[in-house]
Amino acid sequence: MMEERANLMHMMKLSIKVLLQSALSLGRSLDAEHAPLQQFFVVMEHCLKHGLKVKKSFIGQNKSFFGPLELVEKLCPEASDIATSVRNLPELKTAVGRGRAWLYLALMQKKLADYLKVLIDNKHLLSEFYEPEALMMEEEGMVIVGLLVGLNVLDANLCLKGEDLDSQVGVIDFSLYLKDVQDLDGGKEHERITDVLDQKNYVEELNRHLSCTVGDLQTKIDGLEKTNSKLQEELSAATDRICSLQEEQQQLREQNELIRERSEKSVEITKQDTKVELDTYKQTRQGLDEMYSDVWKQLKEEKKVRLELEKELELQIGMKTEMEIAMKLLEKDTHEKQDTLVALRQQLEEVKAINLQMFHKAQNAESSLQQKNEAITSFEGKTNQVMSSMKQMEESSSLEKELKSEKEHRQALQRELQREKDTSSLLRTELQQVEGLKKELRELQDEKAELQKICEEQEQALQEMGLHLSQSKLKMEDIKEVNQALKGHAWLKDDEATHCRQCEKEFSISRRKHHCRNCGHIFCNTCSSNELALPSYPKPVRVCDGCHTLLLQRCSSTAS
Repeated sequence: MMEERANLMHMMKLSIKVLLQSALSLGRSLDAEHAPLQQFFVVMEHCLKHGLKVKKSFIGQNKSFFGPLELVEKLCPEASDIATSVRNLPELKTAVGRGRAWLYLALMQKKLADYLKVLIDNKHLLSEFYEPEALMMEEEGMVIVGLLVGLNVLDANLCLKGEDLDSQVGVIDFSLYLKDVQDLDGGKEHERITDVLDQKNYVEELNRHLSCTVGDLQTKIDGLEKTNSKLQEELSAATDRICSLQEEQQQLREQNELIRERSEKSVEITKQDTKVELDTYKQTRQGLDEMYSDVWKQLKEEKKVRLELEKELELQIGMKTEMEIAMKLLEKDTHEKQDTLVALRQQLEEVKAINLQMFHKAQNAESSLQQKNEAITSFEGKTNQVMSSMKQMEESSSLEKELKSEKEHRQALQRELQREKDTSSLLRTELQQVEGLKKELRELQDEKAELQKICEEQEQALQEMGLHLSQSKLKMEDIKEVNQALKGHAWLKDDEATHCRQCEKEFSISRRKHHCRNCGHIFCNTCSSNELALPSYPKPVRVCDGCHTLLLQRCSSTAS
């Protein structure tokens, strides 16, 4: 692999040197027929193929250098134009041809060296296509990229249309690089000999590659011979099948002729029948057209009536929903006011109970005061008596023993008097408390009077609410009657009625059908010529005779 890389690098140096020398002599503009340029592309193709991995497929082994070149489109967006133009060329059918076209276009853009440098910089992507010791994976690849930079001075005008790039054989012509030995100097002769030896090594390597390709082609030929034998066997079976199919086709033709004769006879019979049917159809068509026009007119009128009825029904549904919402709101208000009334009554009862308790307490306090006042008066009388007796005892000196006892008795009475004074002070404090309770009782009585006023006002409001509720209930009863009338009377369809419900006469074109807006039945014009304003309709509408009399009676009864 090292010798191959060295040989290819020397061949690339020679081809670029010869191409630049010839281009400078021709004025730096080259075309596709220029021999050194063709040889440069051949050498470039060999360099790109060196160490390329073989990809196996159903057809055989595929070894193309166009796969690595497609990576340039991903790595360098500028190369996308080259890849798209190569794919869009219709005459290119193989990957080798596409790779050669890509090299042509890159050289014309003067960016061949740049694109290959991008590839070599991303060797981790090239490892999918090349062996580790391939020329593009080693340092020789960078050397070749440096040599290709010199080609940017050339102007290549290459036409891809009409070029058979798929079938070209890439063989290096060494005659371009070999010169006469007599014309060479002594110093250059040694270099030329080394170049010839390099070329000899490269030719040997090329012969080895060609022998490998010959072996691959031999295996392909063997495979093709096997497939050819299989195809010949299938062809013989197909010919036998074709013969049998031809015999079947002959039989089918004979049967087809018999069927055709029978079909012609049946066609003649059917033609006669169709003529008769056409005459009858024309006669019936005229009558049907007249009937259709009449029916169409009736249908238009019925559609108008139906649209009016749908509008009226929508109005009724809207009124019904509004009345239901109003009823729900009224019921909520009544429930709330009833709850407030119950709460007020409970508060009144509690206030009455408190008043009774306070009244009983005041009576008890007054009775206890009276008893204590009586006890105080009795104690004062006793003290007066004791004082008078004490004076008498002092006057009488004979009764000293009685005086002592009287003194003791007096001291006991004084103690009792002190106790009575204490009890009287306690009674006075209780009297003050009773007066405070009386004040509280008066305040509670005032609150009671205010609450009674509030209760009277709320009772008046409840009476007014009851009146409003009775009025709303009457309105709801009217609405329910209207809804019951609407629900109870089903709207008959036109197809269900063939006779007038009242006079029982049959409907026709002259005697048309009319719906009663109250009961929903179908009548003739004479039996439903009345008009009345119904609750469910904003304007006077058609009503039958029976509903007319019934509604008039109801109106007179409500007015009275």
